[in-house]
Amino acid sequence: MPGGYHSLETIFAFAEDGDALSAERADELLLEIRGPFAGALAEEADNLVLRAARRARALWGERRGARLALDKRLPVAAGLGGGSADAAAAVRLLARLWGHDAAEPRVVALAAGLGADVPACLRSRTAFGTGKGDELVLLDGVALAGRPVLLVNPGVALPTGEVFCAHGGADGGPLAPGEPLQSALAGRNDLEPPAVGLRPPIGEVLGLLRDAGGAELVRMSGSGATVFALYGDIAARDAADARLAAAHPGWWRLRTRLR
Repeated sequence: MPGGYHSLETIFAFAEDGDALSAERADELLLEIRGPFAGALAEEADNLVLRAARRARALWGERRGARLALDKRLPVAAGLGGGSADAAAAVRLLARLWGHDAAEPRVVALAAGLGADVPACLRSRTAFGTGKGDELVLLDGVALAGRPVLLVNPGVALPTGEVFCAHGGADGGPLAPGEPLQSALAGRNDLEPPAVGLRPPIGEVLGLLRDAGGAELVRMSGSGATVFALYGDIAARDAADARLAAAHPGWWRLRTRLR
């Protein structure tokens, strides 16, 4: 596809926990980054949150500013869409702060210009994505809502471009249509094998979570390197988390639920 993107099919689902972004009135656009993964963004000359804020202000013809504060709790280059979600959150927050409509078509087009995942994050609802991921069909996420999930990253970053370059373009066939959980269970992540080849610890996480039992679904998230496991109840999730914490205390883990 143009722009270095790849044609794909994916299911977007959103967790209750992640990065946190706040905004308050100011004379200019400012961004403060804190949190456990703030250091990973320290060298970014053009942070995606600020880029989204500047484009939104230009789109609306705004002269007002805002002081944005990002609490970076998710690892970077982890296949979680954290940067895209932060950019989308900035647009929604500024729309609220300045009195604009974040759902207007111009804003959706702006989101697509920021990155393939940003339109889905702007809506922040369970969706089926095609094209480069920005052609969206909203799904009924009832079967996913409230479902316990464990996110695990073995402490490695994996840029998306590396994974697609290693993928080779083989098409394993379309995702099954219908209810998102059943579609996910019947499907696969075609980027998982090349990602494991590039970062073998991903395979270790996948194996440990699958061998532990109790999970309905264990799969790599996006282009990696984070793995997610879905559970039918909180006790099973927390038991798996405790086992991983004992075996690999240095791995990043997040217990949360889907929305």
